[in-house]
Amino acid sequence: MIDVIPDIPRFYTALAEWIACMIYISVLKKRLSGWKFYSFAAGILILQSVFLIVTKDLPIVFWIPCMIVAIGIMYLFIYMCCDINPLEVGYFSVRAFVAAEFVASLEWQVHFFFVGGEGNRLILDLTLLVVIFALLFLFIWFLEKRHIPDEGKLNIRQGELWSTVLIGVAVFGISNLSFVSSRTPFSGQYAQEIFNIRTLVDLGGFSILYAYHIQLNDLRIKHELKAVNDILQNQYVQYQQSRESIEMINYKYHDLKNQIIALRAEEDPEKRNAFLTQMENEIKAYEAQNKTGNQVLDTVLTSKNMHCIKNGITLTCVADGSLLNGMDVIDICTIFGNALDNAIEYVQKIADREKRLIHVSLFSQKGFIMIRFENYFEGELNLEGGLPTTTKLDTFNHGYGLKSIRYSVQKYNGVVNVAKKDQWFELKILMPQLT
Repeated sequence: MIDVIPDIPRFYTALAEWIACMIYISVLKKRLSGWKFYSFAAGILILQSVFLIVTKDLPIVFWIPCMIVAIGIMYLFIYMCCDINPLEVGYFSVRAFVAAEFVASLEWQVHFFFVGGEGNRLILDLTLLVVIFALLFLFIWFLEKRHIPDEGKLNIRQGELWSTVLIGVAVFGISNLSFVSSRTPFSGQYAQEIFNIRTLVDLGGFSILYAYHIQLNDLRIKHELKAVNDILQNQYVQYQQSRESIEMINYKYHDLKNQIIALRAEEDPEKRNAFLTQMENEIKAYEAQNKTGNQVLDTVLTSKNMHCIKNGITLTCVADGSLLNGMDVIDICTIFGNALDNAIEYVQKIADREKRLIHVSLFSQKGFIMIRFENYFEGELNLEGGLPTTTKLDTFNHGYGLKSIRYSVQKYNGVVNVAKKDQWFELKILMPQLT
């Protein structure tokens, strides 16, 4: 029975696998572009087609190894064209393979229904191929584009990849079981029945993988929102703790200053006077010197400035805090706390203390509020989705500081821009003046 069933032409399969890869490449972050991409894509199509056609008549024992090689070519195609990690490449390769199996199977089932096994009507063959491939792959593209992040990455983890691989293996095995043996409880006995099993199983597999993809995307968004919310809450807690600490320090400062005045009134030796003057100057470093016109901003800036003094970092600030008087306390803490934390974390690593520089400015400009954070920066700036990529190995749990800033700024219809100018990293925030 297997011999009389016309299988899908190998070129059709190769073309479906190639187009499926192109669908996912189009919605992911690109590594290649222009003539390099099109030349490489054409080469992959030729390679895939030649390989599948040449291996068509090999014994059944070589069938699975050949399929693995075909998937490997798809993996290579996506890996070379997209700027994503190997786990993500494997994830999308499996999804592309199952999608290609479904489209090729459905097209050939329709072809078998209208044309039959011989299939020598060239115009009808090509018409069915073009129309069905175009409609199905266009539909798949619309589905996938809706659930891919703007930066074109999902941060797939190993467990999620293996789940996808297992689903893909199960779908491929069950859908093609009838072509290997008709003597199983899950095999079909007639050609149309076998085609139905293959097409429906492939459709079910694609649907399962798509539902799993949506679930992963939702979990990623929930994780990101939770991380952003945690950062918001942590910054607010830090603000409250800093306010209490600064109030105590200011109290101690004034207390010590009064003691110094009293000591000077009792004795006036030159050495004692010099020592007391030195004490007074050192204590002044811990005074809450930031008087911007906004108490929340004063507290955040003073807290970060104390940390900078302790670590040999020069923090300068020119800010009109009254511009933020209509902003929520948590948002002020989030924007300034995260921006300064990121700047401090970076410049702390600079060996030359003279280059540990951070500057903050806050002013109004033509009806807008401009907030600018600048710090000395060495090396290259890599952006992803308009924000710098995290330098930490655990990308799943890090890199949300700037995202939380953008989240807070967007609440006030503002925008965030990141750039590098000469040896300076610059974070600019522009939003309408608050009413």
